[in-house]
Amino acid sequence: MEYRHEWKHEINQADLLVLRQRLRALTSPDPHAVDGKYQIRSLYFDNRTDQALREKLDGVSRREKFRIRYYNGDTSKIYLEKKSKIGGLGKKQRAVLTESQAQAIAEGSLLWMPHSSEELVRELYAKMRIQGLRPKIIVDYMREPFFFKPGNVRVTLDYHIRAGFCCSDFLNPDCITVPAGDAPIILEVKWDHFLPDIIRDAVRLPGRRVTAFSKYAQCRIYG
Repeated sequence: MEYRHEWKHEINQADLLVLRQRLRALTSPDPHAVDGKYQIRSLYFDNRTDQALREKLDGVSRREKFRIRYYNGDTSKIYLEKKSKIGGLGKKQRAVLTESQAQAIAEGSLLWMPHSSEELVRELYAKMRIQGLRPKIIVDYMREPFFFKPGNVRVTLDYHIRAGFCCSDFLNPDCITVPAGDAPIILEVKWDHFLPDIIRDAVRLPGRRVTAFSKYAQCRIYG
């Protein structure tokens, strides 16, 4: 997969209402969304020195992070993802995990990983052994997705960001999470080679600037 352009903007509730109406008139719905939205739960990894967190906060241009993710509480489809960043460009690699594999990783049971047929699983195993990567925090939020075919544009509105601290409860629907401080609503815009003017104009809001907001970093405010 090639790197894609990425924008993030911190917005408020009034902005969300405006953008939702604009985007619904211009874009295609996500077939996986329920009433136009879905819940995302991710388990993020970091090492003992919080390298991923520090690189994000320090604005390091070239960085990566690993996470396990599933949607709408459906543990029949779980993904291991590696997100790579170079400046304002991002790329995501993905491998499928079974529920038992995801739970094993969350609990630190790793002996099966070097024998996986998935290259990304073997890479995570190597970095857990060599770099000390470990499950660090659970991140929950709601997402409203919008798609525009020209430019392969994906616009999302993310909110209700919450943090969970018992990583072994990642697959537990009753896992306790708490609001991640005073987290804003996040507008994300991703595209391939060009961003059509009609979408550029639709997401333009007075006084809003591109930001480097990180849901993972926001959820780490408690430690």
